[in-house]
Amino acid sequence: MTLKRSSTSFGQLTEATVRGLGFVLAFGFLTFIALLLIADVAYASPSAIADVLRRPEIRASLRLTLLTAGVSSIISVWIAVPLGLFLARSRSRLRPVAAWLVDVPITLPPLVVGISLLILFNTNVLGMPIEQMLRRWLGVSVTHRWPAIILAQVCIGASLATRTMQIAYARVDRRTEQVARVFGCSRLQTFAWVTLPQVRLGLLSSASLAFCRCIGEFGPILVFAGATRMQTEVLSTSVFLEWSVGDLRAAVAISMILVLLSLLLLAGLQILERQMGVPGQHDGPGQHDGTGV
Repeated sequence: MTLKRSSTSFGQLTEATVRGLGFVLAFGFLTFIALLLIADVAYASPSAIADVLRRPEIRASLRLTLLTAGVSSIISVWIAVPLGLFLARSRSRLRPVAAWLVDVPITLPPLVVGISLLILFNTNVLGMPIEQMLRRWLGVSVTHRWPAIILAQVCIGASLATRTMQIAYARVDRRTEQVARVFGCSRLQTFAWVTLPQVRLGLLSSASLAFCRCIGEFGPILVFAGATRMQTEVLSTSVFLEWSVGDLRAAVAISMILVLLSLLLLAGLQILERQMGVPGQHDGPGQHDGTGV
């Protein structure tokens, strides 16, 4: 009896220690992130942000950032909708290969992604450099031009969006799809009328995640698109340019603009989630809507 009580007390003590340590680590991490933001705000005053926004090159950088990130996030979600479904549902032998390829841009260092894009477009991979082919046939250039920004952003954004959509599809109630098929809906109709409404929050999450990552993308853009003022300069490269010339105050101010954009987007996403209804613990089986978050 004494041995059982001792083992029970030891187990309870161990569980309490693990829970306490986990709480301390989690609280410490959140406090650390909050301190990072507070330090930035304290260093870059609102007047510093206003000063950098008065500069025409920074305003052009902001416009290009929002434009390219918006286009890239739309393309990323467009890729993620069918590809996430394939990863979530397919039993093909190609699925592991596709899953590995989706994860490559996420796991590789960003500079490596940029170098790989540069090599792909400017070496004889297809018998003629892709850059040369585009110039000859379409009269357009990609390398060190604004399309390179979108390609660099999509490489990362589409991978993150695809993984988010894969999780969302995994939470779809498959019985509703089966009922729709029984009542005569085609596969496409079932997908459009039954599956997509259940993953609507997953779509929002993947789009917002892709957009936030795109506006903050730096390494691939710097290597593949460059950082030419008024042409290929986005906010992330503006931070680098200001820091490289020793203007830390301007670099932090531009960084705060990026932080504010991300916070506004995430706040808007949370509002939409509340309006659309996020499933809670009271939901019964088959009531999940496939948020993927």
